[in-house]
Amino acid sequence: MTHFDVGLRDIPLKEVAAEAQRYEAIGFDTVWSFETARDPFLPLTQVAMATERLRFGTNIAVAFARSPFVTAQLAWELQAMSGGRMVLGLGTQVRAHVERRFSMQFDHPAARVTDYIDTLRAVWRTFQDGDKPSHRGPFYQFTAINDFFNPGPIEHPEIPVYLAGVNERMCQAAGEVADGFQVHPMHSPGYINDVVRPSLREGAAKRGRDADAMILHIPVFAISGETEAERMEGEMSVRRQVAFYASTPSYRRFLEYHDCMGVAKELSALMRRGDVQSMPRLVPDALMAAVAVHGNGAALGRALKARCRAAGVQSGSLYRSIMPDTPAGEWQGVVNAFKAA
Repeated sequence: MTHFDVGLRDIPLKEVAAEAQRYEAIGFDTVWSFETARDPFLPLTQVAMATERLRFGTNIAVAFARSPFVTAQLAWELQAMSGGRMVLGLGTQVRAHVERRFSMQFDHPAARVTDYIDTLRAVWRTFQDGDKPSHRGPFYQFTAINDFFNPGPIEHPEIPVYLAGVNERMCQAAGEVADGFQVHPMHSPGYINDVVRPSLREGAAKRGRDADAMILHIPVFAISGETEAERMEGEMSVRRQVAFYASTPSYRRFLEYHDCMGVAKELSALMRRGDVQSMPRLVPDALMAAVAVHGNGAALGRALKARCRAAGVQSGSLYRSIMPDTPAGEWQGVVNAFKAA
């Protein structure tokens, strides 16, 4: 079964419980929080307490912003209070933000995050089974604890860990240690099948793991609108987002796959000059067709399901949150169409 997920709106913490109940009533399978202007874990405490069925997770929490032990504690508490509905989605962010915003280390990010996840699981084994702390990795260690700091076992100790990435090396890291992979919205079914999956399998082979057992989640750009003006506005919004991502060197591999390296360099030059108004016009129509789906209502649900099938993934969402003035019945139709397709 393919899951239809949703991103949590950037709203005050006191409003999250009601929002989560709305998502659950509509029929979404998982709600994802983000590390943007707000902490990604705090809203999930409200989701856990206000819902009964809805899964929830971070997409993503910046791994290097917190020690592995701190992240292990946060995920353990959320897993316990929700009866096993937590998914821990991690990402590395980029060097400038990790070093200059979070004041943390960023060297060898793929190797570091691999050790980070190994450390998380070592902490959880100690919490659950009382294992003596003995993890000594290349970047992190977990070698000391006493009962005062150990929350003890929980009913559902297996917390899925997803890793986010774009390029081959991070995909390999996910294949080594993660249960799932958070695909970036700058993707296409071809890129997933030709670049992401082989890299996941390459990483998994290092530890004798089965990459095909991993869960892949895709957030997808969507263009919709009841009128031509609304559709044009929606398309321009996606073009602006694609242009922003494409101006960043981190996404060059994806753009190379789609023969857009020339455009990528032009966009980077415009970004350096601060000419963001000119950037969307440079995004090729072929690239837009590769990254975005189109449709309204039920057609949008069917379009997202078709994208999930083409990419061979188990979970999808639209790269936008539910708007507060959108009737629940409208989203109900989208979700129903997705699940019926």
